[in-house]
Amino acid sequence: MEGLVMAGQLILGLSILVTLHEFGHYITAKWFKMRVDKFYLFFDFLFPVPTLLNFSLFKKKIGETEYGVGWFPLGGYVSIAGMIDETQDSSTLAKEPEPWEFRAKPAWQRLIVMLGGVIINVITGIIIFVAITYNNGNNYISREEVNKNGIVSYKLGQYIGLKTGDKILKINGKDFKKFSDVGSSDIILGENSYYTIDRNGQILNIKVPTDFFEKLSDKNAEFIEPIRPFKVREVAAPKTPSMLDKLFGAKKEELLPAMAAGLQADDKIISLNKTPIHFYHELRDILEKNAGKAVKLGIERQGKIDTLSLTVSPDGKIGFIPEFLIKQTHEDYSFGQALSIGTSSAFGVIGDNIKGFKKIFKGEVAPTKALSGPIGIARLFGGIWDWGRFWFLTGLLSMALAFMNLLPIPALDGGHAIFLLYEMISGKAPSEVVLERAQQVGMIILLALMAFTFGNDLFKVIF
Repeated sequence: MEGLVMAGQLILGLSILVTLHEFGHYITAKWFKMRVDKFYLFFDFLFPVPTLLNFSLFKKKIGETEYGVGWFPLGGYVSIAGMIDETQDSSTLAKEPEPWEFRAKPAWQRLIVMLGGVIINVITGIIIFVAITYNNGNNYISREEVNKNGIVSYKLGQYIGLKTGDKILKINGKDFKKFSDVGSSDIILGENSYYTIDRNGQILNIKVPTDFFEKLSDKNAEFIEPIRPFKVREVAAPKTPSMLDKLFGAKKEELLPAMAAGLQADDKIISLNKTPIHFYHELRDILEKNAGKAVKLGIERQGKIDTLSLTVSPDGKIGFIPEFLIKQTHEDYSFGQALSIGTSSAFGVIGDNIKGFKKIFKGEVAPTKALSGPIGIARLFGGIWDWGRFWFLTGLLSMALAFMNLLPIPALDGGHAIFLLYEMISGKAPSEVVLERAQQVGMIILLALMAFTFGNDLFKVIF
């Protein structure tokens, strides 16, 4: 079921973005009085062969344009008369151009049409980020709150030299406000990044290595988090047997250790096997060491001390959801503030993509770590439908799609734009044969990239 929810969110998000992107091409083409033959969500042919398996799930012709939904759930397209793209080649353009054809219009008009989709994606991303910022404001844990107790340093934090109990004072020599800034793109994707820390009164600089982003991309990579006091917010519900278990009668509904032992909401866990527990990371570490073993859990309930007996699960869990007793700061924003912050956040996505590609080309990050395809993106949405996360990721994808489409690869909008800029500067248009060959090369590059990212996703899931 979780897989269906992930896929559903991905398909909905991409459908919205692809439709808006193609609308950008459509509306600018109409603006310059070009004839638009088709406007499709998904492809109605075997991409990228326009004559193979050509049929649609839905289509309706209104005026000169056929609107439809294709059978092949990948992207979408607008077919503009007189334009060489994935829907037609130079053989269809042998005649003299008609006034309503793409190729008959001035280069500057054709350039605007090619950039129309990117412009709409950027506008969409900005609107989403501004709306989220205005609606949600900003919830964060301040540097001062974290530094009351310091940080927990997990394997990746220890790799770069951080230790549990360290207090982070500055990032790249500058003061910071929110603990989340510690993991910002400026530090992860930046050059010569470092933390200034207080370790038992000693001030140290901890350099972030160039392979940090690559290691952070590893499955189950853990960096740092605040040291947090806690109590029990909720005890996990009984584990329900699968449909297969029910069919063969192999299992019955079973209580997880915490519920079976009588742990309750608002209990404070104060010890485990007589070892005092003050913070959540202490409990987590001891549970992992006692995986599969019987333990004694000391709790405080309504001012009274009690002891519960239970057996830790093989994965080092007992089955409860913690409530962290650490102060969060909330800020509300005016519309003007949200407009500025949201716009900056949206363009920050493009900046992060540029930094990421720079690291790939410099050999600091392997493409297998940095690039994701549909499966990887779907996993980001998660198995629970959360509208807040859905719109945040859709906004992020909108800006990422704008950036990707601007890459100077033939068959992408950026590739078309390069040829048009050449024409505007030189005064001479490339031949239709050159454009067709470039389109074919671009399609090969895109198909190879799609195959790589999809295969990379499968490898990450399996291994």
